[in-house]
Amino acid sequence: MVKALLSTASEATQVDREEIYDLLMNARQAPWVELEWLDGESRTGAIIFNEFKGTGRLINIDEEVSIDFRADQIRFVKIFEEERELTVMLVV
Repeated sequence: MVKALLSTASEATQVDREEIYDLLMNARQAPWVELEWLDGESRTGAIIFNEFKGTGRLINIDEEVSIDFRADQIRFVKIFEEERELTVMLVV
């Protein structure tokens, strides 16, 4: 089952930021996520996310990549139940 929420830049940015923050908090429990930054870069892996600071790290052990991020840098979140099965998506 795919749940999707789409929004445009003209909509309330604060609400979008809160939704991304919530998705990042949920993504901490997921085995695999895809994040897209505001600049268009996209990466997959597992994340750790500090809800108090609004910062996190995306880790992909297959590609040996570890990337720090802030919640306000993220514009797209996909959460996978399994490594390739989409369950949640948000586009800002």
